[in-house]
Amino acid sequence: MKTGRRSPHLARGGDDGQRVLAGVKRDLEKGLIPARVFGDRGLYELELRRIFARSWLFIGHESELPNRGDFAMRYMGEDPFIFVRDAEGVIRVLFNACRHRGTQICRAEKGNAAQFTCPYHGWTYRNDGRLNGVPAKHLGYRKLDLAKWGLFSAAQVASYAGLVFATLDPGAIPLADYLGKYRWYLDIQLKLTAGGMEVLGEPHRWLVDANWKQGAENFCGDSSHTQMTHRSALNVGLIGASAAGAPGAAYGLQVNECDGHAISIRQQPRGQSVFWEYPEEVTRLFSAERLSDAQFDLARRAMAHVGTVFPNFSFLHVGLTDSLDRPPGAYLSIRVWQPRGPGRTEIWNWILAPKEAPLEYKRRAYRLGMSSFSPSGSFEQDDVAIWPGIARTASSLFAEMNDVKFNYQMGFGENFDVAPLPNWPGPGVAIPSNAGEGGLRGFHWTWYRQMTAGNR
Repeated sequence: MKTGRRSPHLARGGDDGQRVLAGVKRDLEKGLIPARVFGDRGLYELELRRIFARSWLFIGHESELPNRGDFAMRYMGEDPFIFVRDAEGVIRVLFNACRHRGTQICRAEKGNAAQFTCPYHGWTYRNDGRLNGVPAKHLGYRKLDLAKWGLFSAAQVASYAGLVFATLDPGAIPLADYLGKYRWYLDIQLKLTAGGMEVLGEPHRWLVDANWKQGAENFCGDSSHTQMTHRSALNVGLIGASAAGAPGAAYGLQVNECDGHAISIRQQPRGQSVFWEYPEEVTRLFSAERLSDAQFDLARRAMAHVGTVFPNFSFLHVGLTDSLDRPPGAYLSIRVWQPRGPGRTEIWNWILAPKEAPLEYKRRAYRLGMSSFSPSGSFEQDDVAIWPGIARTASSLFAEMNDVKFNYQMGFGENFDVAPLPNWPGPGVAIPSNAGEGGLRGFHWTWYRQMTAGNR
């Protein structure tokens, strides 16, 4: 992944984390990951400084703030921010802390406000962050320059195809450069119609006793887990085995080494038209106007696209059904793996559909998302029952004492004889098989480079 210049204070971190990092490169070269990467407290503290304070992080979608004054609570790492469209229509990401004594000024999860007033001493800020009023200013703050005491904000805020990202690092490269060539794959998910995608309903949120990297790496291409973890959903026919990622070269491929990001693709052979199982009333809205011929062909043949933008933004574009009595349908899910400690993650999940899609289909897409990948979803419950066991192992005394390594060697070295596609039209390295963990290894290489960047 491309990186920008670094602020010196971002390099600090715990000594324990530094010791774990020392051997990670050597292990990665063998296709191994130290267990402590998923459970070490010192390493987690380093992650907050070297990854979450430096990277571009997903904040929300523009469609969540349709009106001026609309706002929602969001987080960057563990830090609270206000995601708001100000009175001029500009989207801002404001640090949720009063400049007077640091109290959280916004306590509502979402709403519409022209200004925010601190509940402690009444300092009032416009929705663009400017300090607007201080009680008794003429008595105790006669010389206070309001222009100098507005709310802090993220160092940079930028949008891409409706996705709003922000970074705390003023020296970070532009968002377009950070996403790099991976935008080719994002465009397929987001630009099929003139209006793009829009969020349906509220983001779902739930806590899991797992490390944030477990979900992020899973969406980089862990196709092999679906045949075991999600076996019950496959057995009853909620999704086809090929769309779920059955190992082999017939339907799937993994795209790695794409500016630090990865995607796993399940597709039909050329000439087939699937579009993730969207119905005809939706697919007739799709157009190649904003995509290349190769991109549109990939969308046409798509059964499932699953990917991660480093560090913790993932998406799932999939076709399935919530009942054998109903036809299949499709939706786009985007999510953030919010860190809440080395062994805890808060998952945020949004369900999206094409903006121009009929209202009835949007309701159908929302039901599909709720029934599959949400706190009560059939697929989601499978994953969150598995991941806590990894976090427990990673934080165990036994794993530390015995320097336990996890095996990430599927599709690695002599274990694999599938060559990359020589004429793949998109960016990155495309491997025509689901029987590999190259995307996961790539995720951890990016993680390692970011974690050691402060030592350069």
